[in-house]
Amino acid sequence: MTVKCAMILAAGLGTRMRPLTLETPKPLIKVGRKNLLERSLNLLENHGVEQIIINVHHLADQIEKFLLDIKSKAKITISNEKDLLLDTGGGVKEGTKIFGKNPFFVINPDTLWFTSYSSEMQSLEKIYNESKKPCMLLVNKRLSFDTSFKGDFNLKNKIVSKDNENNFIFTGLQLLDRNPLDTITKKVFSMNEVWDKLISENKLYGYESRQKFYHLNTENIYNKISNLDIID
Repeated sequence: MTVKCAMILAAGLGTRMRPLTLETPKPLIKVGRKNLLERSLNLLENHGVEQIIINVHHLADQIEKFLLDIKSKAKITISNEKDLLLDTGGGVKEGTKIFGKNPFFVINPDTLWFTSYSSEMQSLEKIYNESKKPCMLLVNKRLSFDTSFKGDFNLKNKIVSKDNENNFIFTGLQLLDRNPLDTITKKVFSMNEVWDKLISENKLYGYESRQKFYHLNTENIYNKISNLDIID
């Protein structure tokens, strides 16, 4: 089953990318000929996603204008967090209400998404269809371009765990439904709360990406990635 729904997290403040993000929201920062948001949209659309929610907060008007000006295969809806930033978990819970019981991808545009990730999206779909449990795309920290990452999780037999030492980084791509979100009653909360609860119950699944991982979290890393011969 190809998942038809997705949410892009575009409401962050981008504080670690300043001064680049003082006047431009991070999702609209260009790497090569395309900005980060466009690369996320292209990955989802080419995979067959038909309905996309995008939350906005910081410099939201710029993102909204960009979305009005582009042609998209998918139906795009804005989830407005201009007055109150809901954090990652709260933002996903609010934005995905219209998906009902349908599963959906959640993608962070901070990662440099290539078309080759579509095959790994298929692997996430296979795991979800078999387990009916949330699953995330992880990558061994040895494959990270940014060597400062300490690791977020461990992965064994498709089950995600957290330990004193963690060897895997969350890529920013996950597949889930609303069930684990509905267990959190707060309006503003982090996805970490959802993940921690799932991990405690051995209900968070993962798939290991084999690709080099490029994640833009500082101006220095942005400049280094921009100078690489890896993008169009």
